[in-house]
Amino acid sequence: MKPVSGGVAMMSTRSVELPRTHAASERGFLGVSALLFLVSTAATVAWCISMSRMGETPMPGGWTLSMAWVPMCGQTWLGTAASFLGMWIVMMVAMMLPSLVPMLRGYRHSVRATGAVRLDVLTTLVGLGYFAVWAAFGVVVFAFGAALVVLEMRWPMLARAVPALTGIVVLGAGVLQFSAWKTHRLACCREVAGANCALSIDVGAAWRHGVRLGLHCSGACAGLTAILLAAGVMDLRVMAVVAAAITVERLAPGGQAVSRVIGAIAAVAGVFLTVQAATLG
Repeated sequence: MKPVSGGVAMMSTRSVELPRTHAASERGFLGVSALLFLVSTAATVAWCISMSRMGETPMPGGWTLSMAWVPMCGQTWLGTAASFLGMWIVMMVAMMLPSLVPMLRGYRHSVRATGAVRLDVLTTLVGLGYFAVWAAFGVVVFAFGAALVVLEMRWPMLARAVPALTGIVVLGAGVLQFSAWKTHRLACCREVAGANCALSIDVGAAWRHGVRLGLHCSGACAGLTAILLAAGVMDLRVMAVVAAAITVERLAPGGQAVSRVIGAIAAVAGVFLTVQAATLG
């Protein structure tokens, strides 16, 4: 009977150690996430301040062009693109991490149930896959933005239309919040955030899961991202508002209702900006 008693005691000890190990792992995950958020936020703020100190170029129509879209003195277009992409990735980490962390926690819970021993590595790969999608999106954003800037500099008439176009983009983004497409994308993101389904635990599967998550979520906040780009990608106030809207609609109870409230606010703001541009123009 003694060996049995010893075995029971050993099993009891292991059962106590496992929850402690899981708790320590979760604390480490949350600690690293918080540190990454703080560092990326500080870097984004510092970058925006440095760009504002370089000044902006006045454009026809009463608006100013951020230097983030044009090469500095002695800088090539390739160097400008690399600088923008680096800033874009850091900014996306700061803006998206608050809504991504609950999704990663759900993933960790599902993978832990399979007995995986490389949980932190797999979580990292999911995060890298997620932000790889945003990095690819940043390449497209810069290519479009730089081309638009060149056209605005060549055609003053197009530059004068920018304030009105900004209002139209914001209005369109607000209307998009009410669409079935937005509803479906947002539902996908919210389902993933609370999912506890079994997942494959190999490295490739973790990367693909992150990429799928990035595609779903970048689609869900396409309208809000358009507002960020139209209203001022270097404006810290716009960043904060858009980041808060993305986080709230993904995580708050009744996310669809919240999304429509955000859409209504954006639509009203878009109408105001369009009328203001028409009046001042």
